[in-house]
Amino acid sequence: MKECLRRHRDLVQSLAVLGLIFSLAAVCSPRDWRTGGPLFLQADNLTNLLRVTTPVAMVALGMTLVILTGGIDLSVGSTLGLAAVVAALALAKWRWGGAAAIATAITVGGLVGLLNGALVALLRVPPFIITLASMIGIRGLARSWCNNENIGLRTAGDAAVRFVDTWSQKPFMIGLFAGLALLVAALLRGTVFGRYVRALGDNPTAAVYAGLPIKRVQLAVYGLTGLLAGLAGVLTAARTNTGNPNDGIAAELDVIAVVVMGGTALTGGRGGIAGTVIGALIVGILANILGLRNVDANSQLMLKAGIIVLAVVLQQRRAAR
Repeated sequence: MKECLRRHRDLVQSLAVLGLIFSLAAVCSPRDWRTGGPLFLQADNLTNLLRVTTPVAMVALGMTLVILTGGIDLSVGSTLGLAAVVAALALAKWRWGGAAAIATAITVGGLVGLLNGALVALLRVPPFIITLASMIGIRGLARSWCNNENIGLRTAGDAAVRFVDTWSQKPFMIGLFAGLALLVAALLRGTVFGRYVRALGDNPTAAVYAGLPIKRVQLAVYGLTGLLAGLAGVLTAARTNTGNPNDGIAAELDVIAVVVMGGTALTGGRGGIAGTVIGALIVGILANILGLRNVDANSQLMLKAGIIVLAVVLQQRRAAR
């Protein structure tokens, strides 16, 4: 038992933080004037919390793999926005069917991820620089494709309405994320690819000498992250009924906060999908209770930045011990 707790120390600590944050949110929540109970604990609020958190949490699944390799992807927010625009353009302007629009948007996200992975693997430029440039360029591309205008979906035809009605449903979004989380967790824990991901982040030099397919691993993790960002863009367009080129601005901050709060080390090699799911719940609960308490958006951003710094400091101290 002690050995199990030692090996899963980061996960146990993340669960403890989740329990504490949930309890504090329930205590600090405004009260329902009809029942006197906390608004936070109402079923509609909790399911809405999960639905709003789903796009960021979905991208965080891929970001976990990227960070485990010792990399980073700052372009995920811009990729999300680009995918939302592509889905809306396909439905509202080009009059495509729902399946074609969704597949195209996700594919565009995957291509952005593959481009990032190829540049990181082949040019050997730090991922921070590559994805920072990609973040800027992809955002510009999204804005140019829609002429800096939002693309409404509710009045864009039957296919667009069916898309919004289906893909914005809470059970669909939450269930889709749960299935993907299980799939990525199985990929990481039960395959040779997952062992390569951890080995690359744990000791890159040893991975080179061991002859691991480093370039293919990097290409795969960035490509998968792009696909998930594209899917998150599709979900965001459905939930907001709009293709907005500004969707996903600062989403990379939320995604990194989720991964770090879940115990994945920014230095690579240590972490997992279970921790990322817990991190997503922590960040989602914080955003939800701050919204219920009418805390302004700027203060929320400062709080998220502080959470990232605190989580990294705690990780470093655990590593030193």
